[in-house]
Amino acid sequence: MTPKQRQILKKTAAYVKKAMSGEGTGHDWWHVARVSANASLIAKGEPMADPFVVQAAALLHDIKDWKFAGGDEEAGPREAARLLKRLGCPGPGIIRITQIMREVTYKGAGVKTKPGSLEGKIVQDADRLDALGAIGIARCFAYGGMRGREIYNPEEKPVMHASFAQYKKSKGHSINHFYEKLLLLKSRMNTPTGRRLASARDRFMRRYLDQFYAEWDAKS
Repeated sequence: MTPKQRQILKKTAAYVKKAMSGEGTGHDWWHVARVSANASLIAKGEPMADPFVVQAAALLHDIKDWKFAGGDEEAGPREAARLLKRLGCPGPGIIRITQIMREVTYKGAGVKTKPGSLEGKIVQDADRLDALGAIGIARCFAYGGMRGREIYNPEEKPVMHASFAQYKKSKGHSINHFYEKLLLLKSRMNTPTGRRLASARDRFMRRYLDQFYAEWDAKS
């Protein structure tokens, strides 16, 4: 990585931290910092990946996310492109980074979302790891509470959304989100490191659900 690229990443991180600090749904600066760290770890096992593109996309992947931009899927890529251009990132790099931002997002159980680049696969795995395990559980309920969703409603079954449009309109309770997304992620990891790390986190979530249902049914 060149000194110029390192400087761009440093300024990008500062911008994202200022923009996203204090957010309460689990899509805050600390989420971005964890995704960045996950991406670095995964990239160590993928020597052909461009480290600058990986880190820039990891830092920017949730800026102006559609969930907080009125459903506008292009709000994030537009914001990232403006920032990167201002920081002196070459045009081809901006195109690669913003394309990863479009591809990383989970779009529903029935929607294929495998990124077209190795860098995109790394960032997608890094982001999805943070939706798993103990942190993933915490983020699930934090986001559900912000959206006014019930914790659990046994009368409402999971929906395997067939399109991104359907997924974006979902208002199901938080436990359903485990089945509609979180428990599907392990099998959708792109890299060996991502799959290894996802397995342990997936097992933890399944143990959590066993305990949740036992308490719900007054058996524990």
